[in-house]
Amino acid sequence: MVKIIYQCQECGLKYQEKEIAEKCYNWCKKYQSCNLDIIKHAIKK
Repeated sequence: MVKIIYQCQECGLKYQEKEIAEKCYNWCKKYQSCNLDIIKHAIKK
């Protein structure tokens, strides 16, 4: 089974859900920072 991983194009964090990756990208782009409520969903290495 292949898992699809979505990556924020601004900060590079990876997510299992596309919507969260898009929220991360929008936040990073707008505020030039990361949102702790969003990045807590990032895939841990």
